[in-house]
Amino acid sequence: MSAPTTLPIASRRQAFSRLVPLLRARSGWIVLLVIAGTANAAAGLVGPWAIGRLVDELPRGAGAEVVWQCAIAVAIAGVVMAVGTWIGAWALARIAMPAVAQLRTEVVESALSLEAQKVERTGTGDLVSRVADDSRMISEAAAQVLPIIVESLLVVIVSAVGMAAIDWRLGIVGLIALPMYWLTLRWYLPRSEPIYREQRAAFGRRAGRLLGGLTGASTLRAYRAEAGELRRIDAASGEARDLSIGVFRFLTRAFSRNNRAEAVVLSLILIAGFALVWFGESTAGAVTTAALVFHRLFNPIGALVGLFDQVQSAGASLTRMVGVIEEAEQAPRRVAVIPLEDRSGSGRRGPALVLDDVWFSYDDGPVPSRPVLSGVSLHVAPGEVVAVVGTTGAGKSTLARIIAGLSSPTQGRAVLVPPGAGPDSDAPSGIGAVAGIGTAPGICAAADADDTAAGLPLTSLAEPVLREHIAMVAQEVHTFAGSVRENVALPVPDADDAAITAALRTVGAEWAFDLPDGLATEIGDGGTRLSPVQEQSLALARLVLADPDFAILDEATAEAGSAGAHVLERSARAALRGRGALVVAHRLSQAESADRVLVMEHGRIVEEGTHADLVALGGRYARLWEAWSG
Repeated sequence: MSAPTTLPIASRRQAFSRLVPLLRARSGWIVLLVIAGTANAAAGLVGPWAIGRLVDELPRGAGAEVVWQCAIAVAIAGVVMAVGTWIGAWALARIAMPAVAQLRTEVVESALSLEAQKVERTGTGDLVSRVADDSRMISEAAAQVLPIIVESLLVVIVSAVGMAAIDWRLGIVGLIALPMYWLTLRWYLPRSEPIYREQRAAFGRRAGRLLGGLTGASTLRAYRAEAGELRRIDAASGEARDLSIGVFRFLTRAFSRNNRAEAVVLSLILIAGFALVWFGESTAGAVTTAALVFHRLFNPIGALVGLFDQVQSAGASLTRMVGVIEEAEQAPRRVAVIPLEDRSGSGRRGPALVLDDVWFSYDDGPVPSRPVLSGVSLHVAPGEVVAVVGTTGAGKSTLARIIAGLSSPTQGRAVLVPPGAGPDSDAPSGIGAVAGIGTAPGICAAADADDTAAGLPLTSLAEPVLREHIAMVAQEVHTFAGSVRENVALPVPDADDAAITAALRTVGAEWAFDLPDGLATEIGDGGTRLSPVQEQSLALARLVLADPDFAILDEATAEAGSAGAHVLERSARAALRGRGALVVAHRLSQAESADRVLVMEHGRIVEEGTHADLVALGGRYARLWEAWSG
């Protein structure tokens, strides 16, 4: 397998195009935000105007009424600013928070739809950092940074207009700041994006190391390998730390350029103002007002530059999150298809599973790696239980994922053949007639009945349709935080207590009824702890409740230990009753009870037959069975 890379990163145009429809749906709130922000920024000009008026009026002998007028104007402006700030924050929350929540939902949905080999090739740390760290970064930017950015932009625009209205000549002098700020941004922007993107990528690598160390803690302790893993975690953390320090130094240089522009332009305004007053072209009050208005720009402009690192970081996070969505959307599209069976009639006659010359490789780069599966062909009839045995790395779990529809074959086809079609009928063989299915890779047209009879590629089936026919129970199961009822009802959320109870009794999980609150007992994080056998029993109960035509058990009893394995094997046999199955056997006792056994080596099926036939053959399986039974 190739070294882990990262998931694709979207371009800025793709990220922006993803935001546009979210913002367009809230255009009314955007208008309200602009109105409130403009009123707020305009009210902020009252203070400099009042000081400038006092500078002109008091030396001329104006009385206290001028002071009172200015004081009242400033007080009213303060009220307007307070109300405008509140309305602006309210409108911005109505714009940003729902948009961020919807984006986060899309990213999580896309992450869950990614194929297993894609996540394995890139490493889980990259995906976790995008769903968690990048989502948090955007949420914080929307809640903390975006209000300041919007307010600062409106203050800059309104203040620039106000300054030009005071004296157009001083306004022209103030425009000198624009090229200086532009030069700062021109220096800053092309350097900042790669820095922030690399910083986010380093955070992803750090998350991957931390996640791997935590999940593999027991293995590390068993081999006394904690020190080596800690060094690797420390190296990843050090890389992220050094990049963060470099970002801070880079930002400090940007601040220094910004401060230089402010000092130069303010000095030029004072010099020009002095000259205008000297020649009687302006008043001291007007110059004072203009200088104060320009000085008022220091904070918003400083905020824009100072927060630009967070904006850039949030932008980098946005491109990483949208990259997950784009990757999921570029995956082969799954479409609804003609039903493979009529479940309304009496009895159960499901489809057959057919694999035709399936090859699979994890590396899709210029130098392909050794195939994990090589030319595997298989036909599993409805109701047939097939066990797969072999050494570690033989390709058993990869075969299981392909049959479950979680991974796409690199070459060949994996299809469901409807009842009445395929090798056991007069219709064209499910293997031989598969090549003409669909209009594009991964897309299956549902209109042609002949195509449907020939077989439907698993990757073309809409997810609900696929799960109606195939379900998988892996070696590592997850117990979600919630009640026993909610955990069992995961595949059928509207299942009633009678159906849930029947599923639990089918797999022999009567222990669930003896819990403190029965089916309402909270389990998972923060709840009642379950043993590995109990957790796997719940997974098998989910399988019974889902009632698929085929079940894939990928070493589903391996984590139970010797005592619990026998209990789970009985539960698994009960869960498989009446349905077809592919069982990746951890124990050969599972293969003994199967209808057919496949022996795999180096990605190929090297032996196939019943348990008795393979033992009599005296080959690989016979040697495995002799060692097991002995």
